[in-house]
Amino acid sequence: MKSKTHGYIFALLALTIFSLQDAISKHLASTYPPIFVTMIRYWAFGLFTVILASKMRGGLKATARTKRPALQVARGLLLAVQVVLAITCFAVIGLARSQAIFSATPILIALLAMPILGERVGWRRWAAIGAGLFGVLLILKPEGDFFDLKLLLAVASCFNFAFYVIATRLVSRDDSSTTSFFYTGVVGAVAMTLIGPFYWSWMSSGDWGWMALVCVTSISSHYFLIRAYDSLDAAAVQPLTYLSLVYASIIGVTIYGETLSLNTIVGSVIVVAAGIFTVWREHVVARRTAAARGAAFDSGDLR
Repeated sequence: MKSKTHGYIFALLALTIFSLQDAISKHLASTYPPIFVTMIRYWAFGLFTVILASKMRGGLKATARTKRPALQVARGLLLAVQVVLAITCFAVIGLARSQAIFSATPILIALLAMPILGERVGWRRWAAIGAGLFGVLLILKPEGDFFDLKLLLAVASCFNFAFYVIATRLVSRDDSSTTSFFYTGVVGAVAMTLIGPFYWSWMSSGDWGWMALVCVTSISSHYFLIRAYDSLDAAAVQPLTYLSLVYASIIGVTIYGETLSLNTIVGSVIVVAAGIFTVWREHVVARRTAAARGAAFDSGDLR
């Protein structure tokens, strides 16, 4: 029980720090190119993953050993693109509305898992997926007489992250979580180092302070999230991630003067409810499948 309590504390710390990181990233991306901001952030994150890997059993060599090198590299690139897209969304769309759309990611994952992972989805999850997509349409509903095309950037970001999670599920069949985490940081850092210098901008001393804080929050948030997963499974952590929407709404309205339309609020509630149900249902199905396999093993029926 104490271990799970610590897990929830670490998860809350990670999500809170992630939200602070997003808020600072929005400030920086409003003045500097998102790719440049992402590059500096990845330098700190990549260094952290290398140091962490070197302290694991077997060191860097053992941690870097993978059975799916191409997929690991693809994962790292997908996440690097995701960070650039997300920071851009925070700057041009706003924290609250961006996070409202991002909340649909678990629904898209369930949708994509069918053709890519071969997972079966029952009518309950189909209903949740339909409800979640309806909620997204509410959030995207034009305000006035025209549709804001910038919102499609958040939709693209949502799909990109869903593919990243699907790829992570695929590599988890062969590689450990520490190996995947290592490639996430290193591949992203290398990729951004190749592209980022073309977007180099000279920052003011004050903004370098904010950038340093982004790097600190990037390292600490990932560290706390790792600690959370030491005690909790993904099904327990996922519902807590919707706190990011609450944090983003509070920060966006109070600090950046963003406004929340009725459609955004109602749509967000629907998306969050559908997402939580989808994650819970996946957890239930996974437990039943594991129990059925265990029963088959005990009975000797291993067909």
